[in-house]
Amino acid sequence: MGPEQKLYRELKKATPKIIWNRIENLSIPGMPDLLGYNKSGTFFTVELKVTEGRKIRFSPHQIAFHVTHPNNTFILVRARGPRSTNRYQMFRGSRIMELVASGLKLEACCLGLEACRLELEACGSSA
Repeated sequence: MGPEQKLYRELKKATPKIIWNRIENLSIPGMPDLLGYNKSGTFFTVELKVTEGRKIRFSPHQIAFHVTHPNNTFILVRARGPRSTNRYQMFRGSRIMELVASGLKLEACCLGLEACRLELEACGSSA
């Protein structure tokens, strides 16, 4: 099992109130890994990334997707290695260009799986 598959299983286990669909799509390059649906009736996408260092690798298609779809899109990064202090960090897709330039130096919208769960469950709610 690859690192992104393990990250997906961890996220799915941590978010039982969200319905997840894994996207295995070869016809639309750059499409995020997951389509989520929460209790507010909101769809959103999550790109999964696992990194050893501060730099996060994106394909040009992944960057283009987030530039053209800035709303309700997220990038969840799991940092591995002994120097990883914030193991799970989530960023809004609208900040993809900053994330490409700065890597994990960029301030995340959520730190930790619990904070990610809360953010994704609240996505689209008016409260």
